[in-house]
Amino acid sequence: MLSILTIVAPVFALIGSGYIARRIGVIGSQAVPELNRVVVYLALPALLFDVMAHAGWAELVQPGFIATFGLSCGLIFYALLLACLAAGQPLGEASINGLLGSYANTAYVGFPVLMILFGRESLVPVTIASIITVCVLNASAIVLIEFAGQSERRPGRLVRMVALSLARNPILVAPVLGMLYGATGLGFPDAADTFLKMLGGAASPLALMVIGMVLAEPRKVASAEAWLSGGLTLVKLIVHPLLTFALALLFAVPQPLAAMAIVLSALPTGSGPLIVAEFYRLPALITSAVILISTLGSLVTLPFLMTLLGLNPAP
Repeated sequence: MLSILTIVAPVFALIGSGYIARRIGVIGSQAVPELNRVVVYLALPALLFDVMAHAGWAELVQPGFIATFGLSCGLIFYALLLACLAAGQPLGEASINGLLGSYANTAYVGFPVLMILFGRESLVPVTIASIITVCVLNASAIVLIEFAGQSERRPGRLVRMVALSLARNPILVAPVLGMLYGATGLGFPDAADTFLKMLGGAASPLALMVIGMVLAEPRKVASAEAWLSGGLTLVKLIVHPLLTFALALLFAVPQPLAAMAIVLSALPTGSGPLIVAEFYRLPALITSAVILISTLGSLVTLPFLMTLLGLNPAP
């Protein structure tokens, strides 16, 4: 429990820093979308490019783990999407809500938590989960949001317009370029590697501080928004890991990969949905609330899950 608190405490400190800075007026409301653009156009693309360029594809072939974690994310995402659409939400907002219930914080919480539990054996599975979450799941939501934002209704022209929009999206372009560069086997000069690490390292703290700034904006929270935030949090922290557990049994995923997939799916919602929502000017109140509440809730649910799975810190 103390280890989990130690890992999550800096996350809250960064969110709190953004909240305080916005509340006392050190940072104005105009800064929130601009800082988010720094994340979207600079920091996060550098991180994604770096991860994909250094990924060893022979190590990343884990079909059972990929099917279990990837399918659980996909099923949760599309189930929530359809439920929100049935409730009358626009496609863009429904896509963000789908992300909130399926987007685990694999990059910023997953790596340290699984390193404590499984040691260096966890690095490749967490990298796979991060690629699925950031590249595949994020891409699915972005494609749907792009379709929702196009006024063109002729199928052929609509596809071309969406494809052009996606080709200009740095969150999708960066990992593709990283994968292509990694396939060349050229490697990086020390200076270039340091540059990517420094710029990519800014993605997490900036995104978390933006969450705090968004939370600091005075807003009236309707009861429907409160119920939706709570429901999405329950899906993320309880339904998602339960579904992953069932799929791990179905695909006969060996230990400890099955345990890793379950723990990863039980992580709180990451900052990706907020980045996408801010980038596309979609409502961010529910998004930031789910990220905050799920992070707080994971302080209870993660230790409980680890006890059920019989997990202890790796020696």
